[in-house]
Amino acid sequence: MRIADLPTPCLILDRTVLARNIRSMAGALSRLGVPLRPHMKTAKSIEVARMALLGQPGGITVSTLAEAEYFAGHGIRDILYAVAITPQKLDHVAKLNAAGADIIVVTDDPETASAIAAHPKPPRSLIEVDCGEERSGVVPDSAALMEIAARLGASLVGVMTHAGHSYSGRGIRDMAAIAEQERASITFAAQRLRQAGHAITIVSAGSSPTAMHAENLSGITEMRAGVYMFGDLFQAEIGTHAIDGIAVTVLASVIGLRPGRVLVDAGGLALSKDRSTADAPHDYGYGLALDLAGRPSYGPAFVTRAYQEHGVIEMHPDYLIPLSVGGKLRIAPNHTCMTAAAHDRYFVVDGEDEVVAIWTRVNGW
Repeated sequence: MRIADLPTPCLILDRTVLARNIRSMAGALSRLGVPLRPHMKTAKSIEVARMALLGQPGGITVSTLAEAEYFAGHGIRDILYAVAITPQKLDHVAKLNAAGADIIVVTDDPETASAIAAHPKPPRSLIEVDCGEERSGVVPDSAALMEIAARLGASLVGVMTHAGHSYSGRGIRDMAAIAEQERASITFAAQRLRQAGHAITIVSAGSSPTAMHAENLSGITEMRAGVYMFGDLFQAEIGTHAIDGIAVTVLASVIGLRPGRVLVDAGGLALSKDRSTADAPHDYGYGLALDLAGRPSYGPAFVTRAYQEHGVIEMHPDYLIPLSVGGKLRIAPNHTCMTAAAHDRYFVVDGEDEVVAIWTRVNGW
């Protein structure tokens, strides 16, 4: 089966690019002596997880309990559920752990900490620390950090943070500075807890940009990153990888031609409506149109409008458009995590147009 034979819209995953991205991240962290706990919230695929773990046993990160159950069912035991747990979900975690998983949970809430400690089968737990993103977590020097630790008691094994504000950086120097802020915040929180007598064995940090560009990770026991595997236009803009590091694209069919415009059957659901590159040096609209080989043969051809099932690509007048209704092209996504979310499988290629495998993904919560 060839790419041109596939139904549209669908996801094309280039395994060669994926493997290169995985090696690049592994090399970056190996130089600093810190293991990676790959985040599977983007890929949601056991085949990708096995590649990301480089064939070695190791822990992963997930963002839903559906992911945790899926990966545990495929033999991965050490799983960090990196979204703040609610008391209602503790029974589900306990059930998975009783079946052989070892799911670690996260909280930044004193009442939830008490609920974890009171559960008949309390899971290992981390306190989430805010290192500057101001999304979730307690600040490292807060009284709340110590209160939550006291309430968790023996369930507490560590701290975690996420430098999501690294996405606002531009260039390697910005990323290195944010990575140091992340490191300083989480290690200070760990130090406070250890000085209070808590046994802190996990100091978990990470985002793809900070994991790639950190200069010092002393005091951190693991880094979490995920989008680096697939890459996207936004990550290319902020320097996580080069533009040729985008492993996942959306295959779409031409459904209409207008002067200077091409209509395709990939809209907001197939591409997402993420506009992260709007604030980047290059604004790619809702995605960049590529030819069937994944090359930018159409120049600056951007998806400028995304309806539910329609995408409108504005074509540059200097580029020939060798397309007709029924023809196919590929679209590089702004934010691959969002783009992949509505799809249930990857059509895998190895740098060529032959489909060598089909890998399913787990969706839902």
